[in-house]
Order: sequence, then structure tokens, then C-alpha cells
Amino acid sequence: MPRGYMEGPAAEEAERLADEASRTKHDHPKQKAFPAVYGSTNDDPTPHFLGWRNEVDPDALFASGKAWGVTIRRVAAAT
Repeated sequence: MPRGYMEGPAAEEAERLADEASRTKHDHPKQKAFPAVYGSTNDDPTPHFLGWRNEVDPDALFASGKAWGVTIRRVAAAT
């Protein structure tokens, strides 16, 4: 008559794997995300990277007519 749980070598292996998985650290370093300005220009009407937010003023770009569809996106930078 089945007991409803595993016995023997299969149960021991499953328990060993569960213990090993619980001891393994899964630390994934978080990437830093920086605000980037994207928009369209006369040279390239498709939205593209215009510069980093701390270097480019999106309001001034739009007001001057040099860029439109200006958005700010958080972009992960390579470290």
C-alpha cells in the first residue's frame, strides 16, 4: 500500500538537492540605472539616445525645436 511519500535512495537524493539549493546564495548585483534622454531629431527621425539627463536639458531641446518626442528613460550603464 503506498504511503504517499518517497522512500529510499530517490528520497535521499531529493532531500540532498533541496538542502544544497537552500544553502546556495543567489546574489545578483543590481545594475545602476541612470536617466537618459531619448528623442527624435531632423537628422534621425526615429527615437534615439540624445544624452544623459545631467548633461542634456530635455525641455530646452524641445523648446528650441531641435528635438521632439523627448522622453527620459532609466538605462543601465556598463560598469
